[in-house]
Parts: sequence; structure tokens; C-alpha cells
Amino acid sequence: MEHIGVDSLPLVIIISIFTGAVAAWQAAYQLKGIAPLSLLGGTTSRAIITELGPVLTGIVIAGRVGASIAAELGTMKVTEQIDALEIMAIDPVRYLAMPRFLAALLMMPVLVIFANTIAVAGAYVVSDYFLQVPYNVFFGSVRQFFEFSDLTGGLIKTVVFGGVTSLLGCHIGFRTSGGAEGVGLSTIRSFVLSAALILILDYFLWTFLF
Repeated sequence: MEHIGVDSLPLVIIISIFTGAVAAWQAAYQLKGIAPLSLLGGTTSRAIITELGPVLTGIVIAGRVGASIAAELGTMKVTEQIDALEIMAIDPVRYLAMPRFLAALLMMPVLVIFANTIAVAGAYVVSDYFLQVPYNVFFGSVRQFFEFSDLTGGLIKTVVFGGVTSLLGCHIGFRTSGGAEGVGLSTIRSFVLSAALILILDYFLWTFLF
């Protein structure tokens, strides 16, 4: 949990700040000539909570945590440490994979709550200092358009993303072969497949949750 959650927090914070800032600029561009900028808070916050926060955080975790799980377990596989556990009658799945899976399920929603909060704050900074949308107008729009189902739907997506990332990392790590080169290939494969599955699952989850 510390590796997946606490250690990932600085990177998630940096990405979230600029995600919110870019979302505000993009929303202002889309609303220009169509709707007043007083709607900026509601449009950016809903986009962040339902889509940008969960997906971008999931991809960050896929690159940082999923790949590291594959590399760690892959190294244990090629150096026969996993075989040694089996000889000692220790189930490698229960001992190595299950803690990583449960930690990902628990920490992903926590990371996304941080990411959503910081991204909305980044969007507000851009809105206030560059687009002249004051605090009360921006957050008044957020309160007007916020729905609790948006938050719960986004958090459900993060649980799925975290589970998929950790399971893929463990599966690929356990199937690693070929020494150091095989570990490198497993690391790349874990990130690529996790990122692709996150985007694919995002589409299907959106159709069911919203």
C-alpha cells in the first residue's frame, strides 16, 4: 500500500495540477461563443471526476506500479526464487500476488480522490487568474452540476483499473523467462497491456455506470 499509494502521490499530484489546468483551458475554448464561462466549474469538475482523474491516474499507476510488479516478480521467476517458495510449500500467488492485488484495490480510489481534488484546484487557478472566473462563480457551478453518482462511478472505475493493472503485472511476472532480457520485455508488456486495457475498459464501464 505504501509503494502503490504513498510513493505514487508526488507524481499523481504533479500530473493532476496540469490536468486540471489544461481541462479549464479546453473547456473555456469549447464554451466560447456557445455558453457563458460561468459554467466552467461544472464542466471541468465533471470531466475530471468521471474521466480524467480515474483514467490518467490509472495509466500513471500502470506505468509506475504495474511495470514494477512485473519486473520484481519476473526477476524472482528467472532467479528461481518462486520455485524455492513452491519447494517450501508456500503458494506464490497467495504470498506474492494477493497482497499486491489487494493493495491496488484499496489505494487506487484514495489516489484518485487526491487527484480529483488537486485537478479541480488547478482548474480553478486557471479560471480565476487567466479567465476571470471568480471563486464563487466557479465553485457555485461545481455545486450546481455535481452529482454523487459521478464520484461513485469514477471510484468504481479506479477499483477496476487498479485490479487489472496489478493482476496483469503479477501474471506477466510469473510467466517471465529468458533472464534479464525477459524481465525487460515483461516490464514493457505489462505497461502496454495495462494502459490499453484501461482505455478499453473505460469505454465499457462508461456505458454501464453513466
